[in-house]
Formats: sequence, C-alpha cells, structure tokens
Amino acid sequence: MEENYITVTQLTRYIKYKIDNDPNLNRIYLKGEISNFKAHSRGHFYFTIKDENSRINAIMFASSASKVKFMPEDGMKVLVSGRVSVYEATGAYQIYVDEMTEDGVGNLYIAFEQLKKKLAKEGLFDPAHKKPIPKMPEKIGIITAPTGAAIRDILSTIKRRWPIAETILFPSLVQGAEAAEDIVRNIELTKSYDLDVLIIGRGGGSIEDMWCFNEEIVARAIYDLDTPVVSAVGHEIDFTISDYVADLRAPTPTGAAEMVVPNKQDFFDYLNQIYIRINKGINNTISQKNDRLKTLINSYVLKNPLNIYEVKEQKFDNLFEQLIRNINVIIEKNKDRRSSLEEHLLLAIDNNLKNSRAKFTLELEKLETLNPISTIKRGYGIVRINGKVLESAKKTKKDDNLEIELKDGKVKARVC
Repeated sequence: MEENYITVTQLTRYIKYKIDNDPNLNRIYLKGEISNFKAHSRGHFYFTIKDENSRINAIMFASSASKVKFMPEDGMKVLVSGRVSVYEATGAYQIYVDEMTEDGVGNLYIAFEQLKKKLAKEGLFDPAHKKPIPKMPEKIGIITAPTGAAIRDILSTIKRRWPIAETILFPSLVQGAEAAEDIVRNIELTKSYDLDVLIIGRGGGSIEDMWCFNEEIVARAIYDLDTPVVSAVGHEIDFTISDYVADLRAPTPTGAAEMVVPNKQDFFDYLNQIYIRINKGINNTISQKNDRLKTLINSYVLKNPLNIYEVKEQKFDNLFEQLIRNINVIIEKNKDRRSSLEEHLLLAIDNNLKNSRAKFTLELEKLETLNPISTIKRGYGIVRINGKVLESAKKTKKDDNLEIELKDGKVKARVC
C-alpha cells in the first residue's frame, strides 16, 4: 500500500496545477487593505491583502510595479487584479498582481497627490521663491507642441496685444512616455537665449495626456530655471504639478499670453494719461511761477530798491561805530596792562643785573685769590727747571740750571 503515498512536492504541484488551470483563478479581481508592504531593491512589491476575516499573500513583479504611479503603503485600500497560484516552496497560495489602484481613486491621482505633498514639503511651491513676471517683455520663449491650438492661440494673442515682442518656439513633445524628458531638454535649451519669460504648456486633454507636466523631473527643471516661468496646461479646471512650481499659473494657453504681455491699446491709453498728467503738471507749474513772478514784481522791495540800501547803510554805520568803540575800550584796557608789565619788566631786569654783578665780583675775587701773580707780589717766586714748574727739591740734582720768577723779574741759579 506504500505506492498510495505521495510526497509533499507532488501534492503541492498537483494543487498548483489545478489552480493554474482554473479559468476562474487566472484573472481575479480583489479589493482589500495592504499590510506588511515591502518594496524590494530589485523593484518587486511584496505585501498582504486582507479584509475583516481573511488575508492572502501578494507579489507584484518589477515589470508591473514600475507602472504603478503611486507608492503603496500599509493601511491603503486598493483594487488589484492578477492571477492566483501556489508558491511551491511554502505550499501557500498567493496572488500575482498585474495592476493596482487605490480603492475609489485612480493611480494617476494618487501619484499626483503624493508628488505634490513631497515637493510642497521641500519648499518648491513656496511663494517666496516665485519670480516676478516682467511687465513689458522683449523676448518670450514658448515650450509646447509646434502644431495645434495652443501654439496658435499663444502666438496670435501676443501678436495682437504686444507685437514688438520676439517669440521663440521650442517645439516639444507634450504627451506620451518621452514627453517629460523632452520638456526638460527644452527647458535647459532656453538658458542660452536670455529670455525675459517662458511659457510652458499645452491644450486640454485627459489626466493621462497631460501627465508629463506632473513628472518630478519637469517640476525640478522649472524650479531651477532663473527665467520666470508661466505654466499654461489644459483648461481652467486642470491643475498640474507644473502649475504649482511655476512662477505664475495661467488657466489656458491664451490666458498665459494675455498675462505675460500688456495690451498695446491699454499701453497707449496709459501713455496718453501720462501725457495728460505731464501737460497738466507743466501748466500748473507755469501758472504757479507766473503768480510768483507777479508777486515779486509788485513787491515793495523791487519797487523801492534804494530803501533796502538805505536801511543796510544805516545798519552798517551803527555796526562800524560799535566796532570803533569796542576797539578803543580794548586799547585802553591794554594800556594799563602794558604799563604794569613794563614796570615789572624793568624791575626784573634791574634785579637780574644786580645779581649778575654780585656773582661776577665773587667769581673775580676767587680768581684773584688763585692768581699766581698775586702770590709772587707777596714775596713768593716760581721755580722752573727746563721750562717746567718745579714742585719738589727732590726732583733736582747737582748742577741743574734753575729759573726763578719774582715779581720784578727772573733769576737764574744752579743747584750745588
């Protein structure tokens, strides 16, 4: 009876065969809540779909996961479609998901909200980063499809309102998988054209048609551009990520053209108003100056100029007399002071002479006391040997010739 027993692998493969060949399980649609979500480094999604009573393991391979425009999270209610099969290694059945949307909301809308939240958190929508749109641009760049209503509306509106502006078209894809990269390439290209403002947009369409304007690479390219950007995508009710990150959002391509250029007639009216105000201001100024001139002409000063001179002359005489009086007072005061200074100076000179004379007499007396002539006059003499004064007898020897100077002459002698 042993031949009736089979292996676990055989059983699992049989069950897998039955499930794989069941047409009801080859395309299954499930709704439930995500839990245990994990995004593998290779791009696969692993998660569980559950409801109030049951759960089933799910896997979404990278080829399908790459088409999901939002990032699944635990607790998110989703709608998935795929096939049910058995994973032989564990014997567990699971669903291999091909498509996924959030329950009640489309994939693109979920992706839009997630990217919008991310970029807003980074500050890309902050009004502080918005650049002003020039009032009278000279060079306008346009990134849109080279054919279609959008470019026609933009060009015709600009030509009608502000024909002196130069427009440069950067033809671009505005729909499809490659559109976002083409838009970014054209944004980079505009940097070498010294534009005053750039319009980026397209006509209306579905969210899928306009999705390239919701791509992150387009949003960051707009944010990094130094040129002011006007986003004009779809109709007034359509909003894209480009609208939020641009410096100005226009409801339509035609609206964008109207917003970036003034109306020439409005400009002419404005110039006319300025002309009127300038003329009025000039006339008012001339009238005021004429009134002022008439007042001056009729003034007492101009009619009687000598009266002003006489008043000034009289005032000058008074000031001159006052100056003379002040000078005399100063001179009289200085006379008394000069006499006092002279007396003190003479007294100081006399005292200085007396002191100097007394010092001179004293010094003279000292010199007289030390004078050798005076000593000789008192009976002393000066003895010299070989022309030098002899200070001691010990410095002589026999037969030395001496010279003795007395008050009335010199005597020669020899040592014995």
